[in-house]
Amino acid sequence: MKDRYVVIMAGGRGERFWPESRLRRPKQLLPIAGEEAMLTQTLNRLPGLVPLENTLVLTNREQIDSVREVCPSLPAENIIAEPEGRDTAAAVGLATLMVKRRSADASLAMLPADHVIANHERFRAVLEAAFLAAEQDPVLVTIGIVPTEPATGYGYIQKGEPMGDLNGRSLFAVRRFVEKPDLETARKYLDSGDFFWNGGMFVWQVSTIERAFEEHAPELRKAFVELEADMIEGGDFETVLSRHFPKLPRISVDFAIMEKARNVVTVSADFDWDDVGAWPAAARHMNPMGEGNVSRGRALVENGSGNIIVSDPDHLVALVGCDNLVVVHTDDATLVCPKGESQRIKDLVKRLGRNPVDRELL
Repeated sequence: MKDRYVVIMAGGRGERFWPESRLRRPKQLLPIAGEEAMLTQTLNRLPGLVPLENTLVLTNREQIDSVREVCPSLPAENIIAEPEGRDTAAAVGLATLMVKRRSADASLAMLPADHVIANHERFRAVLEAAFLAAEQDPVLVTIGIVPTEPATGYGYIQKGEPMGDLNGRSLFAVRRFVEKPDLETARKYLDSGDFFWNGGMFVWQVSTIERAFEEHAPELRKAFVELEADMIEGGDFETVLSRHFPKLPRISVDFAIMEKARNVVTVSADFDWDDVGAWPAAARHMNPMGEGNVSRGRALVENGSGNIIVSDPDHLVALVGCDNLVVVHTDDATLVCPKGESQRIKDLVKRLGRNPVDRELL
């Protein structure tokens, strides 16, 4: 059997979860949904799938110390810091190179660090099916999440011809990827039964993804060949990476490869899944207070409904006569916004970055 690796992508900034999420300790390093950091929850799903020494974490230089704190059981060399963020295609290229240096014939899974999945056994069974699919044929495997509602915040995968079962999970050819739809279109996708949510989880062989880069993203492939050559010649890893990585094109792996490739298949997932992308989504994992109010920390609501309150055990946040607000209190900042405006927190964070006085709050 081929060597198997899991690479966890943990370099995001989590801007929509400000003021809890900060550049040095963002969403994936916080207990946004549950009692443990989201990265810790991701690691806890892996035992029995791959050995701990075959688990790598990709992050960035601002977050690497915090990642090491959250992942004390991982060998230091398994936590790799990108010099700067260049989107997921560059991350996949770097992950492939790091795995190839350990085992050129390996297969690897690329997983986000910030998903909520409670049924670990089913998760591992689906990933086992994905590994089997990637190892028996030169295909790019993506995990298809069965939609439960007409969500407009996710990309979709349209399944094609059925390709049998592996490890009790259905395998389909992928007809196309679709960007986030409007509500009417999302309802049609849900009713058709032909679409999955795109969970951003991938499995492939090193050789298969390298060929995909050669065919669909030759500029990226050329850059990583040059980076690999510098490493083989004995260049210091950090120095070589700093010289090459910032020059890479900034593009997602979906745009660079997945939407172009014709050898993409999807495994149907039967585990629970939540991509907690903003405070209203995190509310599903908080303590209910009645009248649609939820909280994490010390909170009180009088004559109000639908509110989300995040504080700490020693600080009471109290609302009177308020509906549908997000209120987040930290030691140095407090956020108040309507739930319907929560996506715009990201715009607020950009303003903080332009003001030298406020930049320390990033």
